[in-house]
Amino acid sequence: MQDLSYPIGKYIEQPFSQQQLKEWLQDIEVLPKALEYAIINLDAVQLEEPYRPGGWNSREVVHHVADSHINAFMRFKLALTEDNPTIKSYNQQAFTELSDVRNIPINVSLTLLHALHARMLEVLKNIKDDEWNRTVEHPEYGKQMSVWYLLGQYAWHGKHHTAHINKLRERMGWI
Repeated sequence: MQDLSYPIGKYIEQPFSQQQLKEWLQDIEVLPKALEYAIINLDAVQLEEPYRPGGWNSREVVHHVADSHINAFMRFKLALTEDNPTIKSYNQQAFTELSDVRNIPINVSLTLLHALHARMLEVLKNIKDDEWNRTVEHPEYGKQMSVWYLLGQYAWHGKHHTAHINKLRERMGWI
């Protein structure tokens, strides 16, 4: 069950390097297309198949990534414009149970991700070296998180959920 939950492993914080920065920025840039490709040609029944027992289905995953990355964008902007702001945590499961996730087609969230990641990438590519150490306070985890940590976490997050869908496709023979 472990690799069904974490098909690419858990996020591991990395020290700052220009090479790592380049890789993570590329992950942010390609996520919308990678996620779009992961769900391509899945029909309505396939989109409702959970990636693991008790897990979300692909429709919920796509909407979740959009919700999560909306929060990510705001967390980056808050960290860059305020002194260690406390960010808002949210109930991810409750978000997936709202009507927009049930009723709005996933292409709406994919379109949102394309626009959002274009803006996010513009901000991230222009962060000065000393700004990577700016922080937010995460109340749920009770710790400060640097902009650098957040970049790595969200670069991982997109690949993590894209892998959920791709691994499901492989297991189900939907390739």
